[in-house]
Amino acid sequence: MAKSSSVVLSFHEILLHQSDVELLNGPFWLNDNIISFYFEYLEKVMFANNKDLLFVSPEVTQCIKMVQASDIKLFLEPLGVDKKKFVFFALNDNNSPDMAGGSHWSLLVYSKSDSCFFHVDSLSGSNHNVAWDFSSHLMSYLSKGGSINFVDKECVQQSNGYDCGVHVICNTERLAQYSQTHAELNSCNMLIKIDPTVKRKEIQHIIQNLSKKL
Repeated sequence: MAKSSSVVLSFHEILLHQSDVELLNGPFWLNDNIISFYFEYLEKVMFANNKDLLFVSPEVTQCIKMVQASDIKLFLEPLGVDKKKFVFFALNDNNSPDMAGGSHWSLLVYSKSDSCFFHVDSLSGSNHNVAWDFSSHLMSYLSKGGSINFVDKECVQQSNGYDCGVHVICNTERLAQYSQTHAELNSCNMLIKIDPTVKRKEIQHIIQNLSKKL
């Protein structure tokens, strides 16, 4: 979808256009800009006092997918990943370095306390290979000579072909909240009902409220 020239919100590193925000009306697949905005919102607002969490934007995640393993540190070291206990990546199935997009989003979380990558996919199995390859790519950098497990974590499944991004946002928020009280993710129940329509409206309200403050 082409960018509208109308800028709706500038929020830290994120610039949202009207065309981005209109995706929240549905029934549309959320683009990387909306997910990046919400990751930024989680970091700067919802979990601003929790320094154990890192939310890696889809753009940075895509770059990491495409570089040599020896260059991963160029992207993660500036984010202070070594000091983080939980690192969230929004993954899509786009393997092209030259274009944005893809057809499906899923969530990959690295939990240092569990020594595990948890893959949370609302279209079960669709992004398994993408998540496995990305985890393997990160392994040498994050493991520091140890080993890290990989688990496809059972979660609520989407009921259509376009709400995967909303599920990523909801699953990220739930796991981040859980980590604050449990310091691990393995026991977190991800079968709690998700209402994508309600979440889309909630994100719209957040954007509207932030834009009024500028």
